[in-house]
Amino acid sequence: MTASTSKKTSNKKAAKKTARKAAAGYRHWRLDSDIDNVTWLSIDRAGESSNALSREVLEELGQIVAELEQSPPAGLVLMSGKPSQFIVGADVSEFDQVTDLSAGRQFLNQVHDLFTRIEKLPFPTAVAFEGYCLGGGLELALCFDWIIAKNTDNTRIGFPEVNLGIYPGFGGSARSPQRMGGQKAMEIMLTGRMLRPGAAKGMGLIEQLVGKHQTLRWAARRAVLSKRKRSGAGMLGKLTNTGPARKMLANVMRKKTAGKARQEHYPAPYKLIDAWEDYGDDKTAMLRAEVENVPELLIGDTSRNLRRVFRLMEALKAQGKASDFKAHRVHVIGAGVMGGDIAAWCVLKGLEVTLQDREMKYIEPALKRAKSLFRKKLRSQAKVAAAMARLRPDVGGDGVARADVIIEAIFENLEAKQKLFKRLEPQLQKHTVLATNTSALPLKELASVLKQPGRLIGLHYFNPVAKMPLVEVVFDDQLTGQEWVDKGASFAKQIGKYPLPTKSSPGFLVNRVLAPYMAKAMALYQQGTPKEAIDKAAVRFGMPMGPVELADTVGLDVGLSVIKTVGIDSDGSKAKFLQEYVEAGKLGKKSGQGFYTWEKGKPQRDSDKIEGHDLDNLAHELLQPYLNECVACSKDGIVANDDLLDAGLIFGTGFAPFRGGPMHYLDTNQDTSSKPASGEAA
Repeated sequence: MTASTSKKTSNKKAAKKTARKAAAGYRHWRLDSDIDNVTWLSIDRAGESSNALSREVLEELGQIVAELEQSPPAGLVLMSGKPSQFIVGADVSEFDQVTDLSAGRQFLNQVHDLFTRIEKLPFPTAVAFEGYCLGGGLELALCFDWIIAKNTDNTRIGFPEVNLGIYPGFGGSARSPQRMGGQKAMEIMLTGRMLRPGAAKGMGLIEQLVGKHQTLRWAARRAVLSKRKRSGAGMLGKLTNTGPARKMLANVMRKKTAGKARQEHYPAPYKLIDAWEDYGDDKTAMLRAEVENVPELLIGDTSRNLRRVFRLMEALKAQGKASDFKAHRVHVIGAGVMGGDIAAWCVLKGLEVTLQDREMKYIEPALKRAKSLFRKKLRSQAKVAAAMARLRPDVGGDGVARADVIIEAIFENLEAKQKLFKRLEPQLQKHTVLATNTSALPLKELASVLKQPGRLIGLHYFNPVAKMPLVEVVFDDQLTGQEWVDKGASFAKQIGKYPLPTKSSPGFLVNRVLAPYMAKAMALYQQGTPKEAIDKAAVRFGMPMGPVELADTVGLDVGLSVIKTVGIDSDGSKAKFLQEYVEAGKLGKKSGQGFYTWEKGKPQRDSDKIEGHDLDNLAHELLQPYLNECVACSKDGIVANDDLLDAGLIFGTGFAPFRGGPMHYLDTNQDTSSKPASGEAA
């Protein structure tokens, strides 16, 4: 053995000794070294099902980095100790601990210092992951020389911080433009979009993809031993970071952002655009801007309320965990817009679906819409073909006997639905969930013809099915078995929806609250207020669309049915007003004509008609019935608590997320009984 060989062997042994010592000393990290002195660092947050960068996790990482600086290995690879997972981001639960600017800025400076030390480690580094690499996890990955992702369906990469009212604060806004170019980096930060691995590589956010049957560890080891290092953004990417390009692109970004979110409501994207326009070619200055801006956003009302919405979303997801029920086959009866789209969505989520209607001619339009959805979402001819093979027309109803879930979505008629349920019941398997998608009919009346009325639940979807995340799991508190409610909630979660257990009463929750709001809008319209002004006032308040446009989108025939059911039309005038439109074939968006004329899926507006109207007072007048009905639903116990009520109305009606939900809004705005609108400037 030569002296050189002896020295290498000694170094390897020392590295292994250090790794063993480190592994024993940390709760959230594991260290190991291989024969080539490559150090393998695995994040495995103790006591949690997923990895997030808490303060404790980051403190331990700082200690590990100090050890690596003292005893440099031949290379470093960061992976996850949790199967098929990486890092979901910073620990959102700790955000509320930031209560003042100085503490927040001090913490960010500490994180920046740590991440800069990682970036400057004097040996090759790589990250190799499968699963979510989001927010702070992606910001950490960007400090490494080479990023490898496993190309699987569950891998997603992105910066979702804008959805929490902030922007990347662990260095992401500074490093991503340098790595992939300013325009692409700003696009993913401003939208909060989660990218599939192929898209992330195509945009230059990661360097390498590994196939689902290949080994991440092997690819990572090869990367560090080969000293692979990304050179940065290409020529075009670098060009978008130059001063003149930034100024032009920043103006375009502001206009696009303004089309989706007002600056008064959502300041974070505008702060990010300003910072990039001023400092986009200067990483150090961008880091300083993060320290200045992100803590200020974090303690602001918008971020606090959006974090509340995040917790409400998690509470809704938890409603689907009470049962381990899993469906494989779904049978949908009624191939209209709702039934056909429910069937298509279930297929998109991997289930086998049979779709029934009276004749094939009624099913064919649903198949056409389904194929369009699959092409948009799946982007692969083979996957589209496989999805279409799982969606089978079933005029004879042969799929009923094999289905795990049966969803009735025929027209809103009590007798017709009762007749159908009576015919279905003898064919059901013991475990089969029997559900109705009725918009407002009482569950007790629908179930009265069944021998086991307690098994019927409502699965109330919203239009458009592919975009609306909420499903009301409707039950009768004197009749429905809890087992079936839990199964329904589990099924909703299985297909990627947020389940909201809701007591059966006229209109349930969402339609009950929407009905007086929509009725008020129609009354104002009948009194001469232009529909454009009504809708603009609601959007100014923060609703995703105005009530008149919403009525057209849902369908005036559906709106008519709801008004008749929920008991808000004592003199019949509201129903008569809508009936005239329905009888004339003016059903809204689906017929091309309702309150608005629709062209290419867009309502045609006359913007001049907004002039001269006090939109703030108009918003107050519009929202007061909505808020009053929320209070009434709370008193009636339509859902379990006010948090779930807020969640249902945010995800079911689009109530302004930055306000934290209607009940929260009422609690935190004591003057709302006189003026619920915020009085923002135009």
